[in-house]
Amino acid sequence: MARGGKRDGAGRKRQGITKKVSLTLTEDLWHEIDAFDGTVADYIRSLKNVNEGKDNPSEMNKVTNIKSHQVTGELTTDYAKSLGEIMEVDWAEKTAHLIDDITGEIIKVYIFVAALPASRYAYVEAFMNMSQDSWISAHVNAYQYFDGVARLTIPLNLETDVTKSSKSKPIINKTYQEMADHYGTVILSDQVKSSKASVESEVDMISTWIIAALRESHHFTLKKLNKEIKKKLVEYNKNPFQSRAGSRHSVYLNEEKPLLMPLPTSDFAVANWKVATVQFNYHVSVEKMNYSVPSKYIKHKVDVRITRTTVEIFYKQTRIASHPRLTGFSGQYSTTLDHMPDGHRAYAQLSAKSLLRRASFIGEFTESVIDFLLKSAKIEQQAYKSCLGILKLSDKYGGERLESACRISWSLTKRPSYKSINMILKNGSDRMSPLPLHETKQESDEFSSDYYGGDD
Repeated sequence: MARGGKRDGAGRKRQGITKKVSLTLTEDLWHEIDAFDGTVADYIRSLKNVNEGKDNPSEMNKVTNIKSHQVTGELTTDYAKSLGEIMEVDWAEKTAHLIDDITGEIIKVYIFVAALPASRYAYVEAFMNMSQDSWISAHVNAYQYFDGVARLTIPLNLETDVTKSSKSKPIINKTYQEMADHYGTVILSDQVKSSKASVESEVDMISTWIIAALRESHHFTLKKLNKEIKKKLVEYNKNPFQSRAGSRHSVYLNEEKPLLMPLPTSDFAVANWKVATVQFNYHVSVEKMNYSVPSKYIKHKVDVRITRTTVEIFYKQTRIASHPRLTGFSGQYSTTLDHMPDGHRAYAQLSAKSLLRRASFIGEFTESVIDFLLKSAKIEQQAYKSCLGILKLSDKYGGERLESACRISWSLTKRPSYKSINMILKNGSDRMSPLPLHETKQESDEFSSDYYGGDD
């Protein structure tokens, strides 16, 4: 409840329309309300039995004081409206810890708290840090725990969910907003200050109830710590209210859960966003890996969305490429054929099989040269350029001369190359009397025997 003082325009609004309460009470009464185990509406309900003045006069004065501000009906209405409406989230001020089982070092861990203020049903989880990934994962896990989604999500921590602040309101960062869109909830960071009391109360209680209890035990892994937290959380939520029937769990189960929005069919995949520039090879470099985009975007800046399994690339909010995320050694390429300029596509469609087939149409010595180059390269694709260059010599000199040049190359070296074959054709050496077939063939066979390990 806001404790408003004198303000311009203050006055009694007609009954049934009031949407906001600004209430001024004595400090003693506020202390009593704050100490009450329940909402302000619960406190007022507990005083109904003195409404006719049949009990303690001092209690009657409290009711009169509160009713004079027209609070009773409004708070009850606000309480009912808030069921299923709000989830408040924050990092607890107090922390827990792990123990390094090798060094004995105390490792600080951070406690995330989510609360449904209407039922006061809570969710708690420990994380190694307060990073954005932890913040998003905590929300996803909270939605799963509540088995539903509140229409409003009110974060009280403005560091992990806001990109920048303006004079009017904070700007929600792209990943957090994307998560909200996935679950159909609305982020209300600009209302944090006015909404802070409920979850802070839960944070304080959980700090006392759960974190203090955990300090008496020793945990060596985050998994075991969170397992213990879940046990304490069940106990905390099922602990009966002191001044009314039921518990956080029963109110949630019977009153609030039916009003939550259903979970989406799939969980939100935590994503990071980066800005990249498309290089002249029509790829963007992301975490030392390379992903293609249509070549028309060369030199343009693009937004890159990175999940655990996928890399998506956007230009002016339109997705222009999607790739499976590469893993392993740095410098790998994921290239889509349609992204290439026309002149690059023919080269990209090359394969050892297609090169050998083209060589076989020219002759056996040409085929053996191509086979040698493919097998001698550390990476097969590294040989494509040389193989293609040799095969294209047939366009200039004809297939017969190329076959002859490959035959001569085998007679001169065990490592034929584009350079040596091109030189033979330029010099016309292929037109001279060829060596006997058995000699050149023997050289070719010797190479094949050497490459595959020779005879037993």
